[in-house]
Amino acid sequence: MILDRFYPIFDSLDWLHRTLPLGVKLVQLRIKEMPEAELRPLVEQAQTLCCSHDAVLVVNDHWRIAIDAGCDWIHLGQEDLDTADLPAIRRAGLKLGISTHDYAELDRALSLAPDYVALGPVYPTILKKMRWHRQGLPRVAEWKRLVGDIPLVAIGGMSVERAAGAFEAGADIVAAVTDITLRDDPEARVRAWLETTR
Repeated sequence: MILDRFYPIFDSLDWLHRTLPLGVKLVQLRIKEMPEAELRPLVEQAQTLCCSHDAVLVVNDHWRIAIDAGCDWIHLGQEDLDTADLPAIRRAGLKLGISTHDYAELDRALSLAPDYVALGPVYPTILKKMRWHRQGLPRVAEWKRLVGDIPLVAIGGMSVERAAGAFEAGADIVAAVTDITLRDDPEARVRAWLETTR
């Protein structure tokens, strides 16, 4: 399956309701601090919503819920890899995206035969405190050489204006968070992203 080149990441169902009708075809639901009992119905609703819009839902971290909700994709950070039951994830048929920030993490990710590899932050990001300041476009190009045919996701400080540079450097997909969510008109920004990436 070829994934869409635009990959917004949201922390609530509300964002899916707002952006899927605009034509978003690949989206991650990333909700960190929520009890499993509350999160489970949200993931189920998100999966139903994405199916109705012919979009791919990627669930961040919560692989058990993703399996139970019939999702197709899971995204795991390096810390998540420490506790996830990878054989169970694969047995359930889930496709796997993995975050990477340095060579050791990339080696680890590649040993797990991921369905995409994410590199970040390409640019400085305000989303979360990280010990990596910025990877830069040369690192994107290097990562693409190392991952080969595996889709490469560029994330971190990405904007509509920076997308072309990331694609030129070798990224297959560009992920965005605050470039959408902090806008006065997020819907207009999503439309601009769709225009830029298609």
